[in-house]
Amino acid sequence: MSEQNGTVNLTIENHIGTIEFYHPKGNSLPGKLLRELAQTITDAGENDEIRVVIIKSRGEGAFCAGASFDELIAIEDYETGKEFFMGFALVLNAMRTCPKLIIVRVHGKTVGGGVGIASAGDYTFAHADAAVKLSELALGIGPFVVGPAVERKVGTSAFSAMSIDAANWYGSDFAEEKGMFNKVFDTTEELDEAVQNLGQQLAKSSPEAMKNLKAVLWKGTGDWDLLLEQRAEISGRLVLSDFTKNFIKKFKEKS
Repeated sequence: MSEQNGTVNLTIENHIGTIEFYHPKGNSLPGKLLRELAQTITDAGENDEIRVVIIKSRGEGAFCAGASFDELIAIEDYETGKEFFMGFALVLNAMRTCPKLIIVRVHGKTVGGGVGIASAGDYTFAHADAAVKLSELALGIGPFVVGPAVERKVGTSAFSAMSIDAANWYGSDFAEEKGMFNKVFDTTEELDEAVQNLGQQLAKSSPEAMKNLKAVLWKGTGDWDLLLEQRAEISGRLVLSDFTKNFIKKFKEKS
């Protein structure tokens, strides 16, 4: 996959598997990139050389701008719509079923699907500038696919607030207070040091113990394969609405 279309890279060092995704438009997530990310997470989980996984994105701007607007506006039928949103379902389910503990590094603002990735981390570090937003309702869709992951971390009340107040950002202090972010740092240097320190600590821990801990932490999510597919079907229908098409068109004209 070319830089223009986005990339996903896995590097392995000292039993730490670091997955970095990138897209030139704010680390947004088009369908092919989502599937490559999901497969890379699955591959890392199956690699015996890796004991812990770190997920991060490249650059100093947004951690993740969410769904690709170029791809969203091009969707013209239900099957294509469902297929696109299934990409997010695949990533979240890959994180859920990965037998390795996953650390997520959030360095900047994150929207929609990126909030889902931050929430699906087993331990998430963030920069103080890492505000979050579930903007889907403003688009005429709704945070249906990422919803289970976000609600699992922050609770129903906070998830409801973020889902309904879809135009506003919620700061890293809010995300930390509600449990989406485990620790927040004022500098990138402190953030990177914390990520590496925990990664090195877990790389020396018992793989079998961590695998069993992961299963305990995700107890009660065994229905997510079906649940997230059903949610993708809802989004796949709604993305075809004139409301969503017009919103994205106006947004792109402004930007």
